[in-house]
Amino acid sequence: MNKEKRAEIFRRLREHNPAPTTELHYSTPFELLIAVVLSAQATDRGVNKATAKLFPVANTPEAILTLGEEGLKEHIKTIGLFNSKAANIIKLCRILVDRHGGEVPRTRQELEALPGVGRKTANVILNTAFGEATMAVDTHIFRVANRTGLAPGKNVREVEERFMRWTPRQFLQDAHHWLILHGRYVCVARKPRCGACVIHDLCEYRDKTEV
Repeated sequence: MNKEKRAEIFRRLREHNPAPTTELHYSTPFELLIAVVLSAQATDRGVNKATAKLFPVANTPEAILTLGEEGLKEHIKTIGLFNSKAANIIKLCRILVDRHGGEVPRTRQELEALPGVGRKTANVILNTAFGEATMAVDTHIFRVANRTGLAPGKNVREVEERFMRWTPRQFLQDAHHWLILHGRYVCVARKPRCGACVIHDLCEYRDKTEV
């Protein structure tokens, strides 16, 4: 995989989807933060169903604190690990109110200090809510990075650092979204749909399929 191939891969992904974004439903940075925290080991579709009921009732830190942990659980109980997620969200909201004036902080350090927020979640918020060029490596992006040869690495941090170093700057803002959607719908885990792939001739995966 060389610089020219990488640029062409992202050019095609951009041509195929000029304005990619998250599939999580949100209207404010706080709603996105809550949705991403809830999405750990859960599907975006499942999170969207829960937040469609939660956000009309409580979509600020103050409102969720008023709802309380038990009240929050009632709205998110269809999501996996809802007990621990509810506990983290209540703690997170308390910190936002006490230390940040109820606003979502805009630095990685402050985001990662919030309960339930790790590096991947912080990267999503920085990228999607605040427009920073970051790369949130989830299981889909990790798979695509290694399978295609775009940014192979032994762990998510290594893959993230290589994407940040090797992705042409003009594509970096949207790269996270292109890659996660590509991994979710085309370069799927069990049997990649190489026949429907817009970058199949550039990809370095050896066991291409016809599907």
